[in-house]
Amino acid sequence: MNGDTAAPREPGFGALLKQLRTSARITGSGLADRLKAARFPTSQSRISRLETGKGAPPTQDEARAIAAALRADPESTARLMEAAQRLQQPASTWEQSAAALAERQLDTEQIEQKARLFKVFQPAVVVGLLQTSGYAGAVLSALQDVMTRAGRPAPVMAVPDAVSARVHRQAILFDPDRQFDFVMSEDVLSDPVCPPEEMLAQIGHIRQAAERENVSVSFIPSGRPLRIPLFHGFSLLDDSYLFVDLFGAGLAKQDKVEARLYQHVFDALKEQAVADLDELLTRYSRRYAGFLLAGGSAAAEGGGRG
Repeated sequence: MNGDTAAPREPGFGALLKQLRTSARITGSGLADRLKAARFPTSQSRISRLETGKGAPPTQDEARAIAAALRADPESTARLMEAAQRLQQPASTWEQSAAALAERQLDTEQIEQKARLFKVFQPAVVVGLLQTSGYAGAVLSALQDVMTRAGRPAPVMAVPDAVSARVHRQAILFDPDRQFDFVMSEDVLSDPVCPPEEMLAQIGHIRQAAERENVSVSFIPSGRPLRIPLFHGFSLLDDSYLFVDLFGAGLAKQDKVEARLYQHVFDALKEQAVADLDELLTRYSRRYAGFLLAGGSAAAEGGGRG
């Protein structure tokens, strides 16, 4: 029997993480606090999901930061990073992120940190990486209200924490080694999801972001025949990782076959879009400025579609 004994199987990332954390005599929340102090924002629930193998797989940077926070020795650090690398294999099923608003932002940030090429489409709201805090607050408050009515209560600071996390994600736009291609429908400008002054700030923020060399922003004009229906928003990262934001949670999938489909969808959507933003953004800036001067709301003055 001795010659037939199989070599011991290397523990997975979750088991290694729990082993190291327990040996260090630190709780999940304590580890999350250390990571935040090291400028690598992570929640206690994210640590728990990593240990149980749920949610988005760990990135190499995340594994390295966790090992440093646990003050792991070089051998344990290497084992943890190798375990994280094994999880970077293509997955064939959709993975669900956290339902809580702030946790969903943190999960999304972890996914984005390992990407270099971003292709994002949104038909109804401004792309999350381009949202101002005022606009994000209005969108996330509405989402939280729906979730609460459906029986999903949230902490008092759920929306402010989620807004802060969403805005924090935008630091990635300043990395010149990453490329961003954002396509939206004109409806995101014409539908006033927040007061006119916030819509004005949002339009200015889009204009400013579009001036960056690594950022492309384009809009699909309203009223034109569509070559492809605007079913739902999605993010395609590095032509292989898909992310779809739903009401109840986010869905992520690393699948080259599925990604190829969405690549063709994105290309078709972009062919319908206009990249000359000056006239479009100026028109809507004047519209919302007019609402402010008139002392009325965008919705009351017909500031919806069109």
